[in-house]
Amino acid sequence: MSGRFLILIGTVAGLCAAAEAEGAAPLRPNIVYILADDLGIGDVRAYGLGGKIATPHLDRLAADGMMFLDAHSGSAVCTPTRYGILTGRYAWRTRLQSGVLWGFSMPLIEPGRMTVASLLRKHGYRTGCVGKWHLGLEWKQRDPSIPRIDSPQESWENYDILQPIRRGPLQAGFDEFFGISASLDMYPHAYIRNDRVTASSTRIIDGSTGKAFWRRGPAGDGFRHIEVLDRLTAEATEFIRQQTADTPFFLYFPLTAPHKPILPAPRFQGRSGLNEWGDFVMQVDWTVGQVMDAVSATGMADNTLFIVTSDNGATPGCGFALLRRMGHDPSGGYRGHKADIYEGGHRVPFLVRWPERVPAGRVCRSTICLTDLLATVAEILDVQLPADAGEDSVSLLPVLKQPDGSPVRETVIHHSINGSFAVRRGRWKLCLCPGSGGWSAPRPGRTQGLPPVQLYDLQNDPKEQQNLQEDHPEIVRELTGVLEKAISRGRSTPGPAQPNDRTVAWP
Repeated sequence: MSGRFLILIGTVAGLCAAAEAEGAAPLRPNIVYILADDLGIGDVRAYGLGGKIATPHLDRLAADGMMFLDAHSGSAVCTPTRYGILTGRYAWRTRLQSGVLWGFSMPLIEPGRMTVASLLRKHGYRTGCVGKWHLGLEWKQRDPSIPRIDSPQESWENYDILQPIRRGPLQAGFDEFFGISASLDMYPHAYIRNDRVTASSTRIIDGSTGKAFWRRGPAGDGFRHIEVLDRLTAEATEFIRQQTADTPFFLYFPLTAPHKPILPAPRFQGRSGLNEWGDFVMQVDWTVGQVMDAVSATGMADNTLFIVTSDNGATPGCGFALLRRMGHDPSGGYRGHKADIYEGGHRVPFLVRWPERVPAGRVCRSTICLTDLLATVAEILDVQLPADAGEDSVSLLPVLKQPDGSPVRETVIHHSINGSFAVRRGRWKLCLCPGSGGWSAPRPGRTQGLPPVQLYDLQNDPKEQQNLQEDHPEIVRELTGVLEKAISRGRSTPGPAQPNDRTVAWP
């Protein structure tokens, strides 16, 4: 073979490689997933729902990427949503069919279950989690014969929090973890690095009330609630700075804010002109900006899939009455709030930036669910999920490429704090309960005389004011059948039927 021919082959190969580099983004993007805690869709000014809080970094993220108008958390409260994000499975298939876990609760993610982190690590990613875990940890018991319970009445005296922790983020696919065990208002009040509390000693601290609420219980030395968001932000940005271009990374950053205790740092106090909630949302926005800047500083922003969302709607502890009098509605005009089956309980902000793949300044109206991350990651990696993984996860990659294309989801199943179900398909939403199933009126136990189900046409009645269940019994039957099938098959996506962990309670 002549030298001239070899040179020609080399030139063609080089041109082809260059063309591929120009025409397609690398197959393995970095992924940053920020999960705010109780941030309402109306709290993000970019949504145009009359928000009065300045959120310039979230607004910039929306302008640089894609804003989803019909995104939903898997539950109206935090633990089940977090389970769904990481596993692609509705949490009501587990032992947790209502409520949330607590600081000493046992792990909810089953041993051996695939998570977003374990899938990405298997494919060469560096995986890190910083923030609020709230999926259970196996703490060391002083007396193992005492049964563990999922309750705020769990006795802390039986736990030695200075001993190594088992079955935490490291066993769920993360290479490293820094954060707290559960919500910031729950004990133990202590930082954890990987599998150990960072404190060298503990003490019992008194509880606090009002918007600064937390529960009395054990705390690590030097732990101060008002400093937590800043500390987590520093840890998250440091994780990003440590990454290199030759190894893709995944950062899951579940924030502790603006959930109670609503304690904005001193430099944010009074800045919103509203109340402490508005100030704390501004600090959350600042945190997002810090992480965005850290990614940009690495030079890897173009090939980083950056997602910001919330685990459920805004908490009533934000001071809805005062905020609404001042022209700000954290629920953005939707009915209800955190804990509820109504839209305010689970319709959440969802912002995506991925410069190499996602068009800037676009809006997507497709219905999506936070359980969809696992299937999305699998399609990005071009891998097939096994039958026993991501049973309720649908890839968002098609709508990230073409937001005006065909919807990727037929249905979403909603769940309230008391275990009430709702089924959404297109314009229709069926609530299988007579009230909110949560904390807004009509509350469970105070629904006498109301129909046992509610049917809303969200296209014409997005505020869920007119119950049409009597007018459309065929829709009620159809959507009830959708839920029954999803429960009986152990999955809501195509594939072999899978077992639920326990019998699912439903009407």
